[in-house]
Amino acid sequence: MVGVTAAPIADPGRDVALDALADLLADGECVVLSGAGLSTDSGIPDYRGATGTLRRHTPMTYQTFTGDPRGRHRYWARSYVGWRQIRAARPNGGHRAVGRLQAAGLLGGVITQNVDGLHQAGGASGVVELHGGLDRTVCLTCGDVASRAGLDERLQEANPHFGPRTDEINPDGDAELPDEVLDGFVMVGCVVCGDGPLKPDVVFFGETVPRDRVDRCFQLVESAGSLLVLGSSLAVMSGYRFVLRAAKLGIPVAIVNVGPTRGDTKADVRVDAPLGVVLPALAARLS
Repeated sequence: MVGVTAAPIADPGRDVALDALADLLADGECVVLSGAGLSTDSGIPDYRGATGTLRRHTPMTYQTFTGDPRGRHRYWARSYVGWRQIRAARPNGGHRAVGRLQAAGLLGGVITQNVDGLHQAGGASGVVELHGGLDRTVCLTCGDVASRAGLDERLQEANPHFGPRTDEINPDGDAELPDEVLDGFVMVGCVVCGDGPLKPDVVFFGETVPRDRVDRCFQLVESAGSLLVLGSSLAVMSGYRFVLRAAKLGIPVAIVNVGPTRGDTKADVRVDAPLGVVLPALAARLS
């Protein structure tokens, strides 16, 4: 299977790359590593693909969020608006296909770099959220973890007239808003310790993924029959390190992504085609 590649699939049932993917997964214990490209069909943009936002905005960094109260206020005002789109997003055919493959007993685990919860909504279980989840908040003072839905209710009460509209939502859930509307936003604090600043329970740029979470992912990869990368450019080491580990151990790597990835030279099977086409066809064949 080494070096198998394909252009966008016209007929998945006869495509040699789909055959290679099916052969790889049929052996079982495949571990999925997914990125933002899996959620674009659900209306959530990615960072580096065709809908990528890194080209037009700088993501919030951990250093700015924790060290600059004004920057933190700006983030929450934007996130309050952007959360509506993230909350309303529904799993697409790719998410549901992963759930079907897991139900068929073909997956040894699912690791996602996404923070949208759509894998779980699409039927997958035991998902390791490498970068956390937007549906939770954590207090930077006392460490309390709480529901984002509860925070949203409190924010609606505190901001009954704050509702600017925008069509530009970023993958981390914040919206593009002009600075002049941000001053009218009122942020609330932690309900446990009183006024501790809240942070979405996600890993910001510049923040370190918790060591126990990384170790869990390495354990999954090291015991995998194969590694299947879905919708990730692997541009950052956070996800790419698992491809490197699999390749070092001789574990077959397959990558399905639109456009080139950093891991292409490590892939045994490489499919450059929409995930919404490839994954449902793969699930139909195997499950």
